[in-house]
Amino acid sequence: MEYRGLHRGKSSFGPRKKKNKKKKKNKKKKNKKKKKKKKEEEGDKKNKKKKKNKKKNKNKKKNKNKNKNKNKNKNKNKKKGEQRHREKNGGREEDEENEGKTS
Repeated sequence: MEYRGLHRGKSSFGPRKKKNKKKKKNKKKKNKKKKKKKKEEEGDKKNKKKKKNKKKNKNKKKNKNKNKNKNKNKNKNKKKGEQRHREKNGGREEDEENEGKTS
């Protein structure tokens, strides 16, 4: 018997060879598709994360400004309230103290 190499019993031509070749080709194609899909999903995940972080940062900024304005208004209203209180009591408290001292 002659030496046929490592692939014993596999013909290098004929219908079976053709079939195997086709199978291999299809498998390669399938794997390529799978890889592509996986890559796309990974990209989508990254983009989603980026978007999420962008939104988060935007909201952070928004809330920061909101709180800043809130505090600003709070202080403004506080001052207004104090002024109203002074007017209600008849002028500034400091003036009243000074008047009391002179008389």
